[in-house]
Amino acid sequence: MHASEVKTLLESKIEGAEVFVEGEGCDFRLTVVSTVFAGCLPVKRQQIVYTHLNEMIAAGTIHAVTMQTFTPEEWAARQG
Repeated sequence: MHASEVKTLLESKIEGAEVFVEGEGCDFRLTVVSTVFAGCLPVKRQQIVYTHLNEMIAAGTIHAVTMQTFTPEEWAARQG
């Protein structure tokens, strides 16, 4: 699987998401920015992302995922 495929999938499934993906094959590092994360605890944010990746993880297409999740405001503050 390619990083661009993961990016396209998540951006189409998570409302207003901007997704940055590093990695190829079956190991990916994700940064996901979306308004849907507002008011959510970190675990809930990860659950939202995993909902769209679980099928590929179960099939072995994706083996490892590391992610960071931000609201647009959190992301802007982090960018300085």
